[in-house]
Amino acid sequence: MAILYDASQRIFTLQTMHTTYQMQADGFGHLLHLYYGPRIEGSSSYMLQMRDRGFHGNPSEAGGPDGRGRDRTCSLDTLPQEYPCAGSGDQRQTALAVRDEDGVSGCRLRYRGHEVLPGKYGLPGLPAVHAAPEDAETLRIDLADEEAGVEVSLWYGVLAGADVITRAAEIRASKDRRGNLYVNRAASACVDWMYDRLDTVTFAGRYGRERIPQRQTLGQGRYVIESRRGHSGHALNPFMILCDRDAGETHGRTWGFLLLYSGSFSAGAEVDPLLQTRFVMGIGDEQLDYPLAPGESFFTPECAMCCSEQGFGILTHRLHRLVRTHIVRGEWAGRPRPILFNSWEAAYFRFTGETIVRMGMEAAELGAEMLVMDDGWFGKRDDDTSGLGDWYPNEEKLGMSLAKLSEKIHGTGLQFGLWIEPEMVSEDSDLYRAHPDWAMKVPGRAFTRSRSQLVLDFTRREVRDEIFARISAVLDSAKIEYVKIDCNRSLSDVYSAGSTWQNRGTLEYRYMLGVYDFLEKLTARYPQILFEGCCGGGGRFDAGMLYYTPQIWCSDNTDAVERLQIQYGSSFAYPAVVTGAHVSACPNAMTGRTVPLRTRAAVAMSATFGYELNPSGLTIGEKEEIRRQIQDVKRFRTLAAECVLYRLVPPVKDAPFTAWAYVSEDRRQCLMTAVLLDPQANAPAYRVRLCGLDPDRSYLEEENGEIYTGRMLMECGVPLTDLQGEYGCIQIYLQATYAQVD
Repeated sequence: MAILYDASQRIFTLQTMHTTYQMQADGFGHLLHLYYGPRIEGSSSYMLQMRDRGFHGNPSEAGGPDGRGRDRTCSLDTLPQEYPCAGSGDQRQTALAVRDEDGVSGCRLRYRGHEVLPGKYGLPGLPAVHAAPEDAETLRIDLADEEAGVEVSLWYGVLAGADVITRAAEIRASKDRRGNLYVNRAASACVDWMYDRLDTVTFAGRYGRERIPQRQTLGQGRYVIESRRGHSGHALNPFMILCDRDAGETHGRTWGFLLLYSGSFSAGAEVDPLLQTRFVMGIGDEQLDYPLAPGESFFTPECAMCCSEQGFGILTHRLHRLVRTHIVRGEWAGRPRPILFNSWEAAYFRFTGETIVRMGMEAAELGAEMLVMDDGWFGKRDDDTSGLGDWYPNEEKLGMSLAKLSEKIHGTGLQFGLWIEPEMVSEDSDLYRAHPDWAMKVPGRAFTRSRSQLVLDFTRREVRDEIFARISAVLDSAKIEYVKIDCNRSLSDVYSAGSTWQNRGTLEYRYMLGVYDFLEKLTARYPQILFEGCCGGGGRFDAGMLYYTPQIWCSDNTDAVERLQIQYGSSFAYPAVVTGAHVSACPNAMTGRTVPLRTRAAVAMSATFGYELNPSGLTIGEKEEIRRQIQDVKRFRTLAAECVLYRLVPPVKDAPFTAWAYVSEDRRQCLMTAVLLDPQANAPAYRVRLCGLDPDRSYLEEENGEIYTGRMLMECGVPLTDLQGEYGCIQIYLQATYAQVD
């Protein structure tokens, strides 16, 4: 049993293979958080400290107004809680805030019961971790404030073998309450530690430089990351790590919190005056005022939680398996990705059908497997100022039908893919001229354009159904195996002509539900298509999108040196097989940097692999090198799709080189890559120690034919003798021999 309940103490214990999560309903019905960390046996409730502390209020049930029998040691402002509420006396950040129609806010939840269920729960209209019935259990804990007419069900999914616990909350307006209930905040998860001395690791940046790790030592006060863009955003990722202050790649306790949501979010860690730490994560609550009629429910997105006592590396391994096995779905789950050429940086909007066919013929000669026609194939679309929403092929521009173009591409031996941007509309489009009210903008007011486009109101079913019908007609008209789904602006003028309640937070949440509804229908209708998510590159790179699109374009920045940091940060939660990366031309279009072709390929090989360049512009030597690269990718992509990643040397400031390795689950194969960041005269003898090998097995190094023991490679290391030249690169492939070391 992964879920245990001690009725005598009303203690819940959730056990995974290596971790324990505990909570307790106390004598007053408060649901207290006790422990989350490395696996323990028995109760941790002895850690609770009940003390009378000044300026920390006491709930009314702790004593009467006459002062006799009053328990001043019970305070929700000092006790660790499972789902703290605003208005309950807890002055720290809370997980839930509600109001009634008169503006009266607050509630005080008390334990009412629970149920243990087989299998993993799901969430209506939202992505959620999935598991086979035998691989998970569900705990539902019911809380209520009968006076305020508020009911809450806390959902816990326990995937014991995966060392993952998931959390979500369902907020209900009681059926017999008077008037609507309004939700102003509803977090997915709250975890309290009865101590401080923790760091946070977050993944920050901007457009073209996403998910760069930043570490913050927590002091008294609150540290918050958030997005208010209507998307998870380029600036901060909905993933946060809390860790011991001395935690590193291979040591220390670490906790990872991954939100399965693609809209505005908030995650914060707070150290209170008593030096206790609270973490809260959920949807963004700015301007949230979500109405619930009596009997209606609001579901929060899901938060997946994972813990390691052996540093960031083990945490990463568990999160990677979670994403690959329990978040990504469908026919592409666990499958290596096709090697493709994409037309964007090769031609931008300047192409015809014959341009695409020639590109396909040359890509096929190099050994590629797919040709993708990016933006510019539909409507009146010769630049980014027009055409979005008019999802029909521009046969005049292409010089042929889409079906004919697809046939020609397949005739070269390649598969064929397309780019779409379903959530957006151009003012210069037939769709906008017919339905201007379908765009999000406030009537009679000036509005904001971004990339010369507006956002379609996906809160409205008729809008997303029309876009679905138009795109389905395109996909039905030709043989298409891949679709890149882009989204190139944030939400700003949040207004819906189809809604009477113009509350920004409410509409943003409904918009995200509309996007998920659209993606669910699209992926269900075309299960064989490989869908790749994109939002100006990495602007919606999150676990929620991975539930629908089994890979996401990592960043619009394809500079290999910049990608070292972007992909390094991404790797803490997101595995290589879901991370889109391509080799692009040099000088790079975004940075102007020139990097050796070998290095560009090695960096892209640590994610999904393709080319973002025109094969017609390649020299004979470059074409030969690309043929060898493609052969290598075909050899190693199964390893990358199923591997265990080891970050050997991070690409940090002043590091002379960076290195990483992919090791197969059975520890029989290892591909190590190193890139020189700072070439120096008379440089030291660089070497790197490998990780994850079998110490008692021999390994053959393919390039030089030498045999080493796993223990030697992990203790003595590998000399990087040939690592030289500006942004030079080496790759070393090791394969276990059959002999065990005596």
